[in-house]
Amino acid sequence: MFQVSSNVLTGTAVSEIEGVKRETQLREGKVSDDTISFVEPLDFNGVELQIKYTGRLQSNQIQFRREVGDVAVEEFNATRVLPALTNTAVTNVQAGSSTNAARLEQRRGRGTLGRQIELRPDDKPAFGEPPPTFNKRRNDIPHGKLEIVEYDSKTVGTRRKMQVYTPPGYSNAKKYPVLYLLHGIGGDETEWQRYATVDVLLDNLIADGKAVPMIVVMPNGRAQKDDRPIGNVFASAPAFETFEFDLLNDVIPVIELRYSVHTNRESRAIAGLSMGGGQSLNFGLKYLDKFAWIGGFSSAPNTKPPAELIHDPEDAKQKLKLLLLSCGNKDGLIRISQEFHGYLKEKGIQHIWHVDGNGHDPTHWRNTLYHFVQLLFR
Repeated sequence: MFQVSSNVLTGTAVSEIEGVKRETQLREGKVSDDTISFVEPLDFNGVELQIKYTGRLQSNQIQFRREVGDVAVEEFNATRVLPALTNTAVTNVQAGSSTNAARLEQRRGRGTLGRQIELRPDDKPAFGEPPPTFNKRRNDIPHGKLEIVEYDSKTVGTRRKMQVYTPPGYSNAKKYPVLYLLHGIGGDETEWQRYATVDVLLDNLIADGKAVPMIVVMPNGRAQKDDRPIGNVFASAPAFETFEFDLLNDVIPVIELRYSVHTNRESRAIAGLSMGGGQSLNFGLKYLDKFAWIGGFSSAPNTKPPAELIHDPEDAKQKLKLLLLSCGNKDGLIRISQEFHGYLKEKGIQHIWHVDGNGHDPTHWRNTLYHFVQLLFR
């Protein structure tokens, strides 16, 4: 129920997307000509996110854009039940009309996600800026292969997809280490490739002798039967926890059966962005008998508290080959990584803490990936 007075929008927003209902008091509501905007607060695992809505009026239809920083962006249509916006008006979100920004050409931003950013003395870059052409295709070097692999998931009970990169000159006559690379809450198995052109990035580094030839697996971390990133992506949060078992019991066995890979923990890495960063820390540190190299880039609120991530600091010290945490200094989620960095420092657990000048965005993720893969399997 919206009310407008002197171009200020107030009231309660009631929406239903993909069967998920939400009611909230509007904040920062404004009306200007044919545009309305407001902010919806959302508590996500104890962290308040600000969901920004911008809508354009067209007759009795409002075309909305819904943004949660750069974690998720959606577009949908709403219907005005009462025609005059200057009086009380009601908008009904049409279920099923959402389109995730993963399908849009542009998904940009330097989102702070509504959090107050307080930088600390340790929040500094651990690496320099990558060269400007680090993920630009070069025609004078050998190229690897990128393919879609389908597999039967016993965990989910359906057939699922993942993208797999094999390095130039891949051969069954030798064995390769594997990096499992996880996407964010608004993405899928294609997100890392769209953001970082992973195949090109690895081709270039391998050609220059800066990265070990490796296989990179980009699965879908939304372990449910309908795993497409559409509608209310936050409603799928439980499926990101279920992915722990899909990864261990389905994805990894398929990769180790289909490809010529090393199967020891020292040859297995896991990393991810945002929600996938939280997954990587949760799963990787829980299963140090399976992963020795771990990276969390802009890790999201799904990340477990530090003491739950590492139950036995001495065991972690012995088993970790690499633990890299990163975040942009314009990212409102930086507190999550700051707290974990502080815990690791207190316990004397060796790690890399990298803070650059970006936000919660693809520039930070692909730049950090560039540095991360050069450290693996050495």
